[in-house]
Amino acid sequence: MNLGTLGLAGLFVVIWASAFNAARVIALEWPPLMALSLRFAIGVPVLAAVAWLMRAPPPARADLSRVAAMGAFGMGGYLGCAWAASALIPSGLVALLSATAPLFVALGETLLFGRRLPARAWTGLGLGWAGVAMLGLPRAAPGLEAAAMGGIVLALLGALSQAGGLLAFAPARARLSPWTSNLGQTMVAALAVAPFALVLEPLPVTLPGWTGAAALAWSILVVGLGGYAMYFVLLRRLPASSAAALQLLAPPVAALIGWAILDERLMPTDLVGGAVTLAGLALLLRSPR
Repeated sequence: MNLGTLGLAGLFVVIWASAFNAARVIALEWPPLMALSLRFAIGVPVLAAVAWLMRAPPPARADLSRVAAMGAFGMGGYLGCAWAASALIPSGLVALLSATAPLFVALGETLLFGRRLPARAWTGLGLGWAGVAMLGLPRAAPGLEAAAMGGIVLALLGALSQAGGLLAFAPARARLSPWTSNLGQTMVAALAVAPFALVLEPLPVTLPGWTGAAALAWSILVVGLGGYAMYFVLLRRLPASSAAALQLLAPPVAALIGWAILDERLMPTDLVGGAVTLAGLALLLRSPR
């Protein structure tokens, strides 16, 4: 990994981690699927304008199904489940469970594409998960009794959905513009999430407070526009399992953001777990393919 890719990966991790904090704020003030549908609806014209300014080429017809799969599962299914889970369980626990996506991706690469990951890669993934567990479990333990089992299941389903979308999209990642890919998947995600919001959540919906509105704006502009564009760029530079493994860093970084901005308590296991996760991620990225 060169210096430019390393810097891009670090910025992506910070933005990706902040999404869990923002989702928690939004879900406590607004119906989460309705808010997510609004995020997609606002994001589509913004992304269309950016794609037009960047003169980004549209996907080839052969790749449309892969973009659609990434939108339906990698964005709509993943974020829909994660935002819904954020209304039921603590955001740290959502981040912890969402971090299982790289394990699903690596397993899918082996079972579906016949790619054998070396022992070092599996060791790195296992070490990364151990670090995430060291971070998340002590923080989540006090809230486990009050946490709804449905929220835990939703977060795991979201991780599985993201892995499925990523595996479907990965063969086309080198051929597609990140801007038109992000636009296409956001359009599909909007169509996928809106029906669930209308059926499962009550109407009418009251307006959120200023904190919820600010969190929604951050989610739309910074995470939805910048974060996913960075993710597609990283998918062109890294193997799918390595790009997905960057998400293992989201829980420790989210804990630091919560401590610095939201006045959340920082535990010693946060620092230790983050260090173990970094070691596992480094081992995975340095393993041969």
